[in-house]
Amino acid sequence: MNELLNELQNANIGKVKINEPLAPYTTIKIGGPADLFIEPSSFENLQKAMEIIRKHGVKWRAIGRGSNLLVSDNGIEGVVIKLGAGMDQLAIDGEQITVGGGHSLVSLSTLISKKGLSGLEFASGIPGSVGGAVYMNAGAHGSDISKILTKAHTLFADGRMEWLSNEEMAFSYRTSVLQKKRPGIVLEAVFQLKKGDRAEIVSEMQKNKDYRKETQPWNFPCAGSIFRNPLPQFAGKLIETAGLKGYQIGGAKISEMHGNFIVNAGDASASDVLALIDYVKETVNRLYNVKMETEVEIIGRK
Repeated sequence: MNELLNELQNANIGKVKINEPLAPYTTIKIGGPADLFIEPSSFENLQKAMEIIRKHGVKWRAIGRGSNLLVSDNGIEGVVIKLGAGMDQLAIDGEQITVGGGHSLVSLSTLISKKGLSGLEFASGIPGSVGGAVYMNAGAHGSDISKILTKAHTLFADGRMEWLSNEEMAFSYRTSVLQKKRPGIVLEAVFQLKKGDRAEIVSEMQKNKDYRKETQPWNFPCAGSIFRNPLPQFAGKLIETAGLKGYQIGGAKISEMHGNFIVNAGDASASDVLALIDYVKETVNRLYNVKMETEVEIIGRK
């Protein structure tokens, strides 16, 4: 690992840190250290870093803004690549936009709304990155990324870069081909939007933001929705009906505002959250014969 560290530092790719705690990089503020943490300063430097990582045969994974993510207390083996500044460019061409994977989804939706472009209103309260949103087909308020994405520029583990079409992304509910079949990093996304009435778009976005503030506990560190909705039923409703709102294990607590949110009520560990997830699964299955599946991505050492 020291050889890899030295080579990455000498390559001047951006920030390079060893044994970096990941809690500050997640919205739930939980997570042990990454063996090696890098934040490339450009697309070119990311590609350079990937060539070095591949040469050393070290495991890697990417993170964006750390939402919808639970990192193990024991941290992550190998390299964690954070997409941030330097990978958040934006180009607008009529009704089509090209945006970097490190761009904030909330900031993007706000900026685009002010230009009278419609299609991203649903994203006004989703606290993730564009790359992460494409990776997991993020959605809300009856829409999702699959409805607007034209293509995604993706960097794969072997260093190849390829544009994947909407069809090749194989989107389904909170899922894309990048999660299991073809692991990769979304460098850029091209979205097809529509011209609309600026005042109406801004109003719709504000309504979505207000709804989130009123119904979801973003005043506490959390990771967003914990479980996928077992359609036609809703995870939050099942958890609430089971009487689990407010239930707590260690520092992890089921929100009293929304049953599908687990908040860090104070010094919660990943093991606290995992124990609470297992308790919810067991309770809902016993009461309603419904198997709950996590939406939050759980990563790191066991």
